[in-house]
Amino acid sequence: MALRNRRRMALVAAAVSAGLVLAGCADDDEGGEAAGGTWPGEDKAECEDLEQLAEFGDLSGREVGVYTSIVAPEDKPQIDSYKLFTTCTGAEVKYEGSKEFEAQLPVRVQAGNPPDIAFVPQPGLLKTLVATGKVVEAPDTVSDNVDEFFGEDWRAYGSVDDTLYAAPLGANVKSFVWYSPTMFSENGWTVPETWDDMIALSDTIAAAGIKPWCAGIESGEATGWPATDWLEDVLLRTAGPDAYDDWVNHEIPFNDPQVVEGLDQVGEILKNDEYVNGGIGDVKSIATTAFQDGGLPILDGKCAMHRQAGFYAANWPEGTVVAEDGDAFAFYLPTVSDEFGRPVLGGGEFTTAFSDAPEVAALQTYLSTDVWANEKAKNTPAGGWVSANTGLDVANLVSPIDQLSGEILQDPEAVFRFDGSDQMPGEVGANSFWKGMTAWITGEDSETVLSQIEDSWPSS
Repeated sequence: MALRNRRRMALVAAAVSAGLVLAGCADDDEGGEAAGGTWPGEDKAECEDLEQLAEFGDLSGREVGVYTSIVAPEDKPQIDSYKLFTTCTGAEVKYEGSKEFEAQLPVRVQAGNPPDIAFVPQPGLLKTLVATGKVVEAPDTVSDNVDEFFGEDWRAYGSVDDTLYAAPLGANVKSFVWYSPTMFSENGWTVPETWDDMIALSDTIAAAGIKPWCAGIESGEATGWPATDWLEDVLLRTAGPDAYDDWVNHEIPFNDPQVVEGLDQVGEILKNDEYVNGGIGDVKSIATTAFQDGGLPILDGKCAMHRQAGFYAANWPEGTVVAEDGDAFAFYLPTVSDEFGRPVLGGGEFTTAFSDAPEVAALQTYLSTDVWANEKAKNTPAGGWVSANTGLDVANLVSPIDQLSGEILQDPEAVFRFDGSDQMPGEVGANSFWKGMTAWITGEDSETVLSQIEDSWPSS
């Protein structure tokens, strides 16, 4: 506890020197003290696997504020998953969801009104927040759990300068290809195991008079983002995770020859008139097709495959059976070679604290355990949630696509990398990269587009 108190004093001193007062600082003077008393979880069977929380004592009467982008009705599974925390500690969780989360969180932090805990969805935003001096280093209990239940890749994304600040929370997998198991079965097609198998299958489907691929990248002001995911996924498979990291961090230029080669390989599918755009139009129609509609021709037998994240499950029409033997399902986007393991492109959230009060550290600890991961799975009856926590029993995940995501994330061969555009400067990741990929789909060549994006990278 002494270490946490020293960190808190340093944080307050930094805030005062900057002319800011941390929100709730006066209240936290009392809250920062060890709670003492008898741990409420003692002798409760449901708390048996949460003995880490015993060190925080009796937290009855205390409250932890959680700020997140998850709003009603999707917030109910989150709120329900905290009930065990209250049972075992006595502390209550005050949940606040906001659609303006990403815009408002930095404002609140700079104004001296941060939440106790925020679920931060990008490593880049975490770094920005840490730079303010307001984020509290993760306690030892959290660090121990991250070491036990998450791989080095995930720990690195929750760290800044090798210091762990935020444990991973939820996760998502983007390295999926959606297809119709029924359609595959009727035509005698099998799910490809390698990239070459996938291209051979594409040729077989095209020879049968069906366009093997369909896609859509229109998304309003964000038009182009699905194509950025294509490039990131392929680059992980052709150049490898180290080169991918160098590219994301601009340690190699955006138009490095490895990246040009990767985009050309994407073009062998997305810019191939023999392959796309099944049930929709020609190659250029990809740019004007809403990403939500990009895979729908699969259900009409006009297209066979659609590369999109696991969250695309929510875009199938009501009544669509999403299962391994259903109307729609997904397979892992195959590797190009065995050299780089099993690359997985995805995203996730990180539990970021702005207070070191014991009730806050206790909730951080709880959220980093295998117990919470399984509680969250059990309390998400509609599906649509998964974690990279290796202590998660995938059988507790409701939907088949969530279970497949969980299996992929827990694969010892998995090499996870966060969505690249989400880590790049906004001028690139949420602007020139999107626009460049749209221009590429509509006719520009790979080297020209990538060079234009390189020129847009901010100098500092």
